[in-house]
Amino acid sequence: MLSDIRSAFPALSLGTAHFDGPGGSLTPAVVAQAVADTMTAGLSNRGSITEGERRADAVTLGARAAMADFVGGDPRGIVFGRSMTQLTFDLARTLSADWGPGDEIVVTRLDHDSNIRPWLIVAERTGATVRWLDFDPETAELDDIESVLSVQTRLVAVTAASNLFGTRPDVASIAAAAHEVGALVFVDAVHLAAHAPLDMAAMGADVLVCSPYKFFGPHLGVLAARPSFLETLTPDKLLPSSDAVPERFEIGTLPYELLAGVTAAVDFIACLASDAPERRDQVVESMTAVERQEDVLLERLLTGLAAIDGVTLHGRPKDRTPTVLFSLDGHTLREVHEHLASLGVNAPASNFYAIEASRWAGLGDEGGVRAGIAPYTSPDDVDRLLAGVAALAGSGVSGA
Repeated sequence: MLSDIRSAFPALSLGTAHFDGPGGSLTPAVVAQAVADTMTAGLSNRGSITEGERRADAVTLGARAAMADFVGGDPRGIVFGRSMTQLTFDLARTLSADWGPGDEIVVTRLDHDSNIRPWLIVAERTGATVRWLDFDPETAELDDIESVLSVQTRLVAVTAASNLFGTRPDVASIAAAAHEVGALVFVDAVHLAAHAPLDMAAMGADVLVCSPYKFFGPHLGVLAARPSFLETLTPDKLLPSSDAVPERFEIGTLPYELLAGVTAAVDFIACLASDAPERRDQVVESMTAVERQEDVLLERLLTGLAAIDGVTLHGRPKDRTPTVLFSLDGHTLREVHEHLASLGVNAPASNFYAIEASRWAGLGDEGGVRAGIAPYTSPDDVDRLLAGVAALAGSGVSGA
C-alpha cells in the first residue's frame, strides 16, 4: 500500500521527508487535477438551466455526499467554509445568541486555539462562565470530564486528537457525560481525520469540524451536524441567500473547484485499501489500514528518539495519533528545525496554535519540535529524521 500511496504525490519526487503533515498534508495529483478540471470546465452559480449552473450544483452536492461518507454523517448536514476556524467562530456566534449569565461552557487545555478562543470570546460577550478541563502535563491525558460538568453546561468543546501531543481523548465517554446534563458536544476532528476513520455517531458529536487540507484535499473547512439540529439555528445571512439547510450557513459563493478537490480527496482515500461496494465502507477500511501502517512507524520513531541522548519526549498518551513532540538538550527548537531541514527532513518547531496546551505542559509559547507521520511516510523517512537528530545530539555544538 505504501508504494502506491507515495507514487500518487508529485512533491515526494523532490526527495524531502515530510513530517509536517499535521500542518497540512501533501496533495496527490488526482486532487490537483480535479481542481484544475473544474476551474477550466466552465462554472456559474448553482442552478439547473445552463451547463455551468448544473456543473456547480453537481460539484456541491457531490462534495457534501463525499464528506458525509468521510465522517459518517448526512449530506444535508455538511457545511463548507473558508476554514475550520471561521466555521467555529460563525457557529459560536449563532449558538451563543441566547446564552447569558448562569450558563456554562467547557473547553480543554489540550485543544488547538481554534476550539478555545471562539468559545471564550462569546462567553465573555454573553456573560457565560468558562470551565477548563485540564490535562496531566506529563502524560498529556485529559482529566475527568465529570469535574467540570453541571446542569448549567450548555456546550462542551473537545478535540478528537491533540495536534501537539497526539493525544486521543475518549470522546465518546466525554460526549455521553455531556449529554447527561443536556450539553451540546462540539468535536474538533481536524487532527484525527488524517489518521483514523471518523464516525460522528460513535463519537457522540453533535457538531464535528475538520479540514480537508489535512487529509490530501484543498484548503477549506467542513462542519458536519444533524440537519434537524441545524434547522433550529438562525445564523446571520444575506436576505436573498438561501434559507435552506445547510446553505444558510454558507456565506457567499462556494469555491466549487475546491469542493471538487474535496470529493477527489475522499475518493482517493476510499481506494487506498478497500474494494467494498460502498464508499463509506471503503473509507473506513482504508483509514483503518492507514492507522495500522502509521502505528508501526510511530513505534519506530518513538523508540529511536528515546534512544538518543538529550532527547526529551513531551507527553505519553496511551491512545495517540502518530504525532511526536520533542526537544533536544543544548539546542534551541529552531536549531533542530533548521538542522533537519538542511538534511531534507521537514519537522517544524512551534506551539502550532495549541498555545494553552504548550503553556500548561510547561513548554511556554515555544512548544517543541513536532514530527507527524502521514500515510505517505516511509521507514526510510523515519530513519533519516532519527539520524539527523542523533547527529545534532552528538555534534557537541551548543545551542544559543
